[in-house]
Amino acid sequence: MSKYKKYTQEYRDEAVRMALENDQPIAKVARDLGINEGTLGNWVNKYRREHPVSEELSLPDRARLRELERENRELRLMNDFLKKSSGLLREGATVSDKYALIAAEQAMSGPAPSVSAMCAGLEVSRSGFYDWQRAVPSPRQLRRAKLTRHVHAAFEAGRGVYGVRRVHAVLAGSADPEVASASVDLVRSIMREAGLVACQPRAYKVTTEQDPDADPIRDRVQRDFTAEEPGVKLVGDITYIKTWQGWLYLATVIDCCTKQVLGWSMAPHMRTDLICDALTMAATRQPLAPGAIFHSDRGAQYTSTQFAKHLESLGIVGSLGRTGVCWDNAMAESFFAALKNELVYRVVLPTRKKARRLIAEYIEVFYNRTRIHSGIGYKTPAQVALEYQQHKSEAA
Repeated sequence: MSKYKKYTQEYRDEAVRMALENDQPIAKVARDLGINEGTLGNWVNKYRREHPVSEELSLPDRARLRELERENRELRLMNDFLKKSSGLLREGATVSDKYALIAAEQAMSGPAPSVSAMCAGLEVSRSGFYDWQRAVPSPRQLRRAKLTRHVHAAFEAGRGVYGVRRVHAVLAGSADPEVASASVDLVRSIMREAGLVACQPRAYKVTTEQDPDADPIRDRVQRDFTAEEPGVKLVGDITYIKTWQGWLYLATVIDCCTKQVLGWSMAPHMRTDLICDALTMAATRQPLAPGAIFHSDRGAQYTSTQFAKHLESLGIVGSLGRTGVCWDNAMAESFFAALKNELVYRVVLPTRKKARRLIAEYIEVFYNRTRIHSGIGYKTPAQVALEYQQHKSEAA
């Protein structure tokens, strides 16, 4: 096997868009995606050569644009702070409660409004805040304040999708004994006090339509979505994302050992090419064992002759669950539920292009490399894959 990783064109295109449209350093985007910085840089340079831009804005226009962006950023930060304060502060909250909220916001790792703006928004004195801040708190207050900062950081790192147990798992991995020793009940108390509630899933809908002419293929998984090593058992499915332009269809391939989304493809159609492209991406990123199993529902695409030939060309054996029984493909359905609950239902998607960018970033940066999973010991899929490779190398 070649030591160089292969990437599909669709993967390269989305990686380049993340680097260019998010206005982030190539090194950071490459690190988030787990790819080589030079590789991404080559892709970006090639894209820029093939897509030359028109004349840049004049210096005065650029200065004005930067000023407007700064003002917009400050207004957005202040608006977010006031929304947060209305949810966190009880009616009749004391001045000390308001000062504590300002201090907590100030201690956050991300950008925050100025102290003057926050004090004005909560109608408290700025000098009073600094006097309150200089007061000597008790050891218990200090520890709770520290834990509150860590709880907020863990919740924000989880993009608002972590409940009490996931946040507790993040804190338990801290190198600080005061943080790592926090109990589940204490984390729950802090989250309740801070109004931190994980986003909630919506009801499941049956969408699979069986091909009436398909040959019967047995279920080789039997709801056992575990595997001893990567590349042995895969699951996949198709879902649809609503945008203002129309539907965008997403096909995925997930490894049962690492829970990593190895392959994905998006298109404005749900022809068989869509699932073939997703499986091809998975096969190029992860060596598959001879006779690896790919499990899906009985949708017409997965029971088609074209897909059967594609499976055969990759040395993969097909497996199908029953029609309309979501538990037979629960792992794939669970990912789509997470995607929609944690991303799609929380954003506006005016175009398919924006939906593609956000979904690709969710899969590659957040789900695979940031989001911890309870089913794999509160680790990320990338961590599990790396640990397996390290263990394999040590055993060799």
